[in-house]
Amino acid sequence: MRRRLLDLHGLTPEAALRFPCERSFGLHAVTRGRAFVHAPNLDGPLELQAGDLVLMARGCVHLLSLDREPPARSTTVPIARFVGSDLAESDHDRLHDSPPARDPAAPTQVISAAYQLWHDPLHPFLRSLPPWFVVRGHSLPQLSAVPLTLGLLDRELGDQALGATSATHGLLDALFAFALREIAARENPGTPGWHHAIADRPIRQVLTLMHGNLGHGWTLDELGQQVGLSRSALAERFRSAMGDTPLNHLRTLRMQKAMQLLAETRQTLEQVAQAVGYQDAFGFSKVFKRTTGQSPRQFREQDASDRQTAWRIQEAS
Repeated sequence: MRRRLLDLHGLTPEAALRFPCERSFGLHAVTRGRAFVHAPNLDGPLELQAGDLVLMARGCVHLLSLDREPPARSTTVPIARFVGSDLAESDHDRLHDSPPARDPAAPTQVISAAYQLWHDPLHPFLRSLPPWFVVRGHSLPQLSAVPLTLGLLDRELGDQALGATSATHGLLDALFAFALREIAARENPGTPGWHHAIADRPIRQVLTLMHGNLGHGWTLDELGQQVGLSRSALAERFRSAMGDTPLNHLRTLRMQKAMQLLAETRQTLEQVAQAVGYQDAFGFSKVFKRTTGQSPRQFREQDASDRQTAWRIQEAS
């Protein structure tokens, strides 16, 4: 997963911003004026006023404009075309066709950001989020974390003072975290998902054990003993909280870790298999291919090829 701040942009009536974000989750925050989000998985345009923030948990190509009606393709300006792995330090670091940013005269100002998700399966927490979730500015106390962080982020983007890049990235991470808290606080407490599991102490302990040692050969019996539950009681309680079985959840976590190791290290297949709880490479490879649709070798080769691009959000056709 890679963070990408797409910057503070001014929206004008004659143009819209197009975000080719199929494999990411992200946010748009309106700091001035009004904007509309147009996306294929929305029933209609999503209106955002100053102070509003929308979180997108299912990446898709979408548009931002000042009009309720979707703009024509000829009026849209592609975005997410920045060079390098970090926020561009100057205009010389931007591609020539990147949209203008920080226009103080623009009637609407929007901060956009994304976290690119390169591979499936998704973490269960992300999978449990609604495709789009709006945090309305007027529904929050003035001194709550979201508006305060958004204000600081807006200021850092506008000033570009010493250390602005580091400060901006930290504020962006904080803004995402606070927005996710708002979602968790407003979700139905009876709905299975990550927020429900974290509130259940034994299930939270089981999740901590799994995350803490993916290479251990966990069984239902051992996990149950660790939290004082029988095998059957743990399975039922875990499914009620997470909407999944403990061992299937563990397999998802292991495959995510395996993808990270294959992509970011030179460990052998045997080393990766052992790191995620498999005794041999053959058994691991079978599960990996069944989960991802690729063999570990194919995955590693594809990942190396993909990394030749500075940023994996590609221009949509």
